[in-house]
Amino acid sequence: MPMEYARAAIPDSYIPRASSPIFQHLLDTYASETNKVISVWHYFSAEDMTFRPHPRSKTVLEIVKHQLLSERRFFGEFMGVPEPPAAQVLPARETPEDYAARMRELAEPRLSFFAKQTEAWWTEKVPFFDVIRERIWVFWRRVLHTCHHRTQLTVYLRMMNKSVPSTYGPTADVTWEGADPTQTVEAASRK
Repeated sequence: MPMEYARAAIPDSYIPRASSPIFQHLLDTYASETNKVISVWHYFSAEDMTFRPHPRSKTVLEIVKHQLLSERRFFGEFMGVPEPPAAQVLPARETPEDYAARMRELAEPRLSFFAKQTEAWWTEKVPFFDVIRERIWVFWRRVLHTCHHRTQLTVYLRMMNKSVPSTYGPTADVTWEGADPTQTVEAASRK
């Protein structure tokens, strides 16, 4: 039985086809990572939004706000993607469900925009903070940044004694028949 996520905010059938097949992985990955973030956010309750594991740590609410606002900045300022004004990015209510819905609403038009882009657009060099990088590099940097914050929140879930959803494979809370995590030298030795 293959791995299936409990929530798929952006189903595979919604992901548009890239103008060139070589870039389809960008759209597929962005949709998949968005789904994973949304899945993790749904494991928090409204009461959990003020949790922070340490006085110097960000709260759950601060991390989800940062996720939405920094994605808007990466895509709008650095990559030139049409984005709503920053003042319109955050949802009116501060619940995990509202933030998850807003994440999906912001991601869907990005997928359509990315699908139309050419190799010349993806490889064009653009300003990124104080350096110049290709747009495709900025895109992957954004995906990695998203993974970082999603992982922060899975640690928060564990510290709160809540279940941790599967994002790339089985967890201590979620597994399935045929799951084969690489935790031994034997497993890592397979070809």
